Amino acid sequence: MTDYSISNARIQKYIGLTAKALDKVSIIDKSGTDNHSKAEDILVMVKAYHSDAKFFLEEGRGDDAFAAVNYAHGWIDCGVRLGYLDGKGDWQLFTLSS
Repeated sequence: MTDYSISNARIQKYIGLTAKALDKVSIIDKSGTDNHSKAEDILVMVKAYHSDAKFFLEEGRGDDAFAAVNYAHGWIDCGVRLGYLDGKGDWQLFTLSS
C-alpha cells in the first residue's frame, strides 16, 4: 500500500494561502441584509476550518490539517464565486465568475 501523506511544507503553504485569502476578502452586502448574514456565516466556517487545520498540524495530524485547510479554502472560494464575498478580482486566490 502506498503512503499518501502530505508534507508539512505543503500544508503550511495552503494554510498561508488561505490566511492570505481571508485577509483579502470583504463582505459585499451591507449589514442587516440576508446576504450579509450568509457572508458572515461563510467566514465563520472558513475561520473555524482554518483554525482546525493549524491545530491538527500542531498535533502532528497532517492529513487532517490538509483536509481542514482545503475545506476552509473551499468555503471562502464558494463565498466569492456566489457573490457574497468580494475577492478583489484575485483569480489566483479565488475561482471568479466570468
